[in-house]
Amino acid sequence: MTKEFPLKEYPTIACCGLDCGLCPTYYTRGPSRCPGCCGTDFINRHPSCTIITCCIKKHNFETCAECNEFPCSKIDKWDKFDSFITHKVSLLNLKLIKEKGIESFIIQQKRRIELLEEMLQEFNEGRSKSFFCISTALLPIDDLEKGLQESKQQILVEKVDAKDLKTKSRVLKKNFTTRAAAKSIELKLKRKQ
Repeated sequence: MTKEFPLKEYPTIACCGLDCGLCPTYYTRGPSRCPGCCGTDFINRHPSCTIITCCIKKHNFETCAECNEFPCSKIDKWDKFDSFITHKVSLLNLKLIKEKGIESFIIQQKRRIELLEEMLQEFNEGRSKSFFCISTALLPIDDLEKGLQESKQQILVEKVDAKDLKTKSRVLKKNFTTRAAAKSIELKLKRKQ
């Protein structure tokens, strides 16, 4: 039985503020690929999301940032623990959407998506997708751009073979880890204990 929900205009940002466009399952190939929050066939994969039910079905909002009750009890601690995707910036994303509007948020998110896609194309040795997704969600865009550029330069200077994804990935991961540490950002998922 197919459940009906309207498709969101921006499935790369979840109702709850998660960065669907920076999620590892958004970049999975095959039937386990997630289409983003309320993207095509999403609701048949995730039929019991109470946040989507409230946000879209009850209020017809794109995100919870549009609600006068934001942040309500459904999401007020949403950023304390992670699942397969980082939740750490979900409420910050919603606050940014509330302050500047969703179009402004989508512009900066599209830049993050472009950078992530470049990393996955040029640096992913098959084991770093989750790390690159987390980094892209948590590091400031400036650090992502500079870290990517510096890593490319280092790879050129060290004459790393373009096909040596293992070394290229290690260089980029070290660069991002150093940048994150300088800002006290942990590039790991924080699971409930």
